[in-house]
Amino acid sequence: MRTRKARRTVVTGIGVVAPNGINTEAFWKRTHEGVSALDRVTREGCEHLPLRVAGEVRGFEAVEQIEERFVVQTDRFTHFAMAAADIALDDARLGRADYEKTPYDVGVVTAAGSGGGEFGQRELQRLWGQGPSYVGPYQSIAWFYAASTGQISIRGGFKGPCAVVASDEAGGLDALAHAARSIRRGTEAVVVGAAEAPLAPYSVVCQLGYEDLSRSDDPARAYRPFTSDACGFVPAEGGAMLVVEEEQSARRRGARVRAELAGHAATFTGASRWEESREGLAQAITGALREADCAPDEIDVVFADALGVPAADRAEALAIADALGAHGRRVPVTAPKAGIGRAYCGAPVLDTAAAVLSMENALIPPTPNVFEVCHDLDVVTGSARPAELRTALVLSRGLMGSNAAMVLRRSTDTQS
Repeated sequence: MRTRKARRTVVTGIGVVAPNGINTEAFWKRTHEGVSALDRVTREGCEHLPLRVAGEVRGFEAVEQIEERFVVQTDRFTHFAMAAADIALDDARLGRADYEKTPYDVGVVTAAGSGGGEFGQRELQRLWGQGPSYVGPYQSIAWFYAASTGQISIRGGFKGPCAVVASDEAGGLDALAHAARSIRRGTEAVVVGAAEAPLAPYSVVCQLGYEDLSRSDDPARAYRPFTSDACGFVPAEGGAMLVVEEEQSARRRGARVRAELAGHAATFTGASRWEESREGLAQAITGALREADCAPDEIDVVFADALGVPAADRAEALAIADALGAHGRRVPVTAPKAGIGRAYCGAPVLDTAAAVLSMENALIPPTPNVFEVCHDLDVVTGSARPAELRTALVLSRGLMGSNAAMVLRRSTDTQS
């Protein structure tokens, strides 16, 4: 515990590539305005598939964001991650001059749930349609879960501890916790987060096995967590990258300290066992509060997992009540992902970015497309709610059974 307090992990940069914005400012504007970006699937090759609605990142041109030599080596999920990392590094004002003499002080951690499906599908089609001589050499790496970590590290010259969390959705929070552990062990800064691109035909077909996937063809009704209309979740592409640093190191270089990663915990309760996820998620919340030395009634807002499956939503509402007590029925709860979809491992990192921005702006974003809540929760709907926010709780569960919770504290830093 003394070690954790001696080396606190703080957020100094945020980078977002999401269905509702290809930069952090656009993402936050549409998030706090409650604008839904869900729409009919338009990706080529998906027209005949039963997935009708998704959160697509439209208008993103990788060659406008990233050097061509990296674009041709990598899949769309890595393009998103590299672009978001650039935005986060710029936001943190962390340039090569800050670490070129000490490159081993900066690490990279990403989470990935599926890897490079679009790149892999294209190369496999060439293999079977034209022959092995038509398969490019980058097939061996572009599909791999660790591709984003490796390419961000190579491109940025970061030689510190690097890792990938290959997990289901809660892995996005686990990656943040892994970065925090690296900071506590002596690393000065970590570029961390997750981005996914699960909307290529091959990837979509793989997801069709999920019973909890929404088959609705109405973008306004396809993803309505915590309501009696809940019919499953809508997938999305995109994600977020953060720059996290050791607090004193960040302050010495004049960085803006935006929030602290104060506490994290994770549990596992098994695939689609939503009733059991109640206990597992409650245990994760309790563990995160304990690590953050935070009382339940200090939580000012909850960014919910919000799966949109009745049994899962009920389990989450009960888990919040179990872990936070009576305060769990009063604390504001929000799920901005209802307007952009669930980007798997990228989803909780997007929620983390939104939580930091919410604390900075004293504004809780609403839950798009949700109007009448059927659970004992104070879900923010309709429009953003002004609130003094000091501490936020971010929750995530994966379809394969992982549960995770992260406690964030607002910074009192007044530096610009």
